[in-house]
Amino acid sequence: MGKWLDQSDVLKFSVDQGVARITLNRPDKRNALSGELISDLRKALLEADDRADVRVSLLSGEGASFCSGYDLNGPYGASGEPDPGYRSFAGTLDDDMWNMQRLQDEFNIIFDLHKPVIAKVHGAAFAGGADLALQCDMVLMAQDAKIGFPAARANGAPPSHMWLYLLGPQWTKRLLLTGDVLTGLDAARLGLVMDAVPADELDAEADELARRIALCDPELLSAQKRNVNMGLELMGWRMMQRLSLQQDAHGHLSRGPRRSRFRSDAAEYGIKTALTNRDQGFGDGIARPRWPYLGD
Repeated sequence: MGKWLDQSDVLKFSVDQGVARITLNRPDKRNALSGELISDLRKALLEADDRADVRVSLLSGEGASFCSGYDLNGPYGASGEPDPGYRSFAGTLDDDMWNMQRLQDEFNIIFDLHKPVIAKVHGAAFAGGADLALQCDMVLMAQDAKIGFPAARANGAPPSHMWLYLLGPQWTKRLLLTGDVLTGLDAARLGLVMDAVPADELDAEADELARRIALCDPELLSAQKRNVNMGLELMGWRMMQRLSLQQDAHGHLSRGPRRSRFRSDAAEYGIKTALTNRDQGFGDGIARPRWPYLGD
C-alpha cells in the first residue's frame, strides 16, 4: 500500500507523529480539482484511514490557494469531446446525475472515514474547493481567506451540501442566491467553519490542533466522529447529498441567459473570459455581515 503516493504529480502525502499531511499539489491551477487529483485524493484519504500510524489527516493546498474549485477545462466543465460509449456531462439529465454521483462519491468518502480530517484553508476555497473543505470534520481558515460558491451565478448548485447544516437556511440562501463569498473571519463567526486565525498563524494553529487530536486512541476518535455523523444522518445528510447533486445537474442543463452566455463565452473565448463575464456586476463578491462593534 502507498507506493503510488511517491509517484503522484498532483498530491503530496507524508506521515509524522500520527498526522497524515495530504496536500493538493496543482499550484499553477490553484489546485483545481481534476479527475486525477480527485482520484489521488481519495486514495490518500483511504491510505491514511487504513494506516496504524495515523490518527488524523490534515488537508491543505500548495501555493496561493487551498482549492479554486472543479477544473472547468475537464469533463465537469463539459470541455472536450466525450468518450464514445460512456456517459457524458454533456449528455442527458440522467447522464449528468450519473457522472455527478461518481464524482461526489470520490471525496464524500471523508464523511465515512473512521479518522478525522482537518481542512486548513488559505487563499480561497471556491465551488468544489468549498465542497471539499466543508466535507471535512473541521475547517480552520486564515482570517483573510475566502470561501463560497461563485459558480451559483451561472454554473450550477453545490453538488456536495453542508451549507444548510452549518449556516442555517437564511445565510445559506444569502450566499447561494448570489454566489457571494465569506472571508474566513466571517465564516467562523457564522459557524460555516470552526475557526479563523491570522494568516501567519494558520500553519502553527493547524499543527497544534492535529497534534492534540493525535494524542487520542484511534478507536475513541472514530467513536466521537461517528456519533456526530450519525446525528447528521438522522438530519438527512446522506439524502441531502443525493438531492444536491441532482439540482446541480439541473443547473448544468439550464438554458437561461446567464448559463447560456457562460457556455458560449467558454467555447469562444475560454474559461477565464467566461468567469470574468459571469462575475461582472457583483463587485468584489464578498458578503459582509453587519456585526455589532466588538472592540479591539
